Amino acid sequence: MATSNSSDSSTPAELAAPYGNGPAASAAGAAGTNGGTTGGTAGSAAGGAADAPRKPAARIRTHHLHQAKVNGEHFAMLTAYDQYTAEIFDQAGIEVLLVGDSASNNVFGNETSLPVTVDELLPLCRAVARSARRALVVADLPFGSYEVSAQQAVATGVRFLKEGLAHAVKIEGGKFYAETVRAMVQAGIPVMAHIGFTPQSEHALGGYRVQGRGDDAERLIADAVALADAGAFCVLMEMVPADTAAAVDAAVEVPTVGIGAGNATTGQVLVWQDMAGLRGGKMAKFVKQYADLRTSLSNAAAAYGDDVRSGQFPGPEHSF
Repeated sequence: MATSNSSDSSTPAELAAPYGNGPAASAAGAAGTNGGTTGGTAGSAAGGAADAPRKPAARIRTHHLHQAKVNGEHFAMLTAYDQYTAEIFDQAGIEVLLVGDSASNNVFGNETSLPVTVDELLPLCRAVARSARRALVVADLPFGSYEVSAQQAVATGVRFLKEGLAHAVKIEGGKFYAETVRAMVQAGIPVMAHIGFTPQSEHALGGYRVQGRGDDAERLIADAVALADAGAFCVLMEMVPADTAAAVDAAVEVPTVGIGAGNATTGQVLVWQDMAGLRGGKMAKFVKQYADLRTSLSNAAAAYGDDVRSGQFPGPEHSF
């Protein structure tokens, strides 16, 4: 547990964060409530002092994700690309926010993730990191920003931590990138590995195809082990059969995150526009939509347009 160097005893130490639906989450919540009540009672007995305010939740760190796996608990991860979604998801208790290269086709209007650049992602990353008070912010290294050499990867990773204010970065690829991960971790850059279907390699993989079926499962296990051994704090698997993902998770001590990889992983991630029903069109099999924001926003815009054209807006109550 990290402690403060301040001599002020009122400065809160960083505390382990509870996670998801595991038993520790309930216990931590109960302890926090009981602790506040007990403290208030003791204070009243001592001198009638009011209950002390509850301390804000601690920033989630990579070791908290590891502890979630150890405890058999789960954590949630969503993409975020701007101030408001970061703030909303953070307050909703989402543990990890990913500033994904998926911004390419969810923010910038490209067909794939390939065209987006470091300079386009950095401002998005800053907005998310400045707005999230508790969540761990992970930034994708976009295509072309780390493949040339470990030195290039370290330089790009440093930019995302210094200029983007990210807490960690994510790179795509298998055990070939183990030494790249090792160099980044040695430079002080936490790395989340991404295996299985890797969108930046869609042309080499022959399109959006499930990875790790049959004998190919052994390759994914070897990739995950090599990347974890190199220092990756987490392994994300995309479009991988559930049994293969479970085997990968069992083979590594670090937590795993799935997207279309079954429920044996420690965490799950979705693109927020898919999760909330903002994006139109056919959804991937692994997407569950929890809202229909596209319809809600469309209806709101249409009603606004009607009010403006009819002269109902602005009304006297909206005028000075």
